[in-house]
Amino acid sequence: MPKRLDKVVQTSLPGLGNLQINQEESTSKDACGTLFKLDPKNIFNSIINLPSNDYIQIIERNLPHWQTENSIYFVTFHLADSIPEERAVELKLKRERWLQMHSKPLSEEEVKEYHRLFSGKIEELLEAKHGSCCLKDEGNKKIVEETLNFFDTERYYLDEWVVMSNHVHALILPINCNELNEIVHSWKSFSANKINKRMGWSGQLWTHESYDHIVRNEK
Repeated sequence: MPKRLDKVVQTSLPGLGNLQINQEESTSKDACGTLFKLDPKNIFNSIINLPSNDYIQIIERNLPHWQTENSIYFVTFHLADSIPEERAVELKLKRERWLQMHSKPLSEEEVKEYHRLFSGKIEELLEAKHGSCCLKDEGNKKIVEETLNFFDTERYYLDEWVVMSNHVHALILPINCNELNEIVHSWKSFSANKINKRMGWSGQLWTHESYDHIVRNEK
């Protein structure tokens, strides 16, 4: 089952508003700064605005990934066979055309439109449960769950998460200078190797890309 844990963020929080921090509850120091515990009731209400472009790093692969320090992300990644090939090609072409028509950096409204047109459509296709849906198997599901939790509190703080039949959702706060894309890549690589070995499979298990949103508010 998903879990909740004490939130921890770093003290340098550009663009994320005023967080209610109790310095008497200091936990530890690392290369990126001092960590403090947060009141879980206030953290989501505090992150109300997308940080300014001065602090955002946009990583381009097939999808634009917006990353900034001290942010909580909602991450989705899915099995390689979970979307029919013809629909995947159709979405890829539409996405490429949309990106060609919108100059960078994208505005917040453009980011919302992008997610509505593409991330939202991906979610609909995933909910249709195409493909092997091999995560319904309890053994495979356990491998993913253990992978998600393995570096929790060391490389990231893992909040709510859920393993569906063909995809995974997670709320995550990277810490200790670890990058979101590296964390998700390690999740997929480690779990794919174990599941393929367990099932006697070979080849690509997860899609190369994942979908991530900077959390701006509780909704």
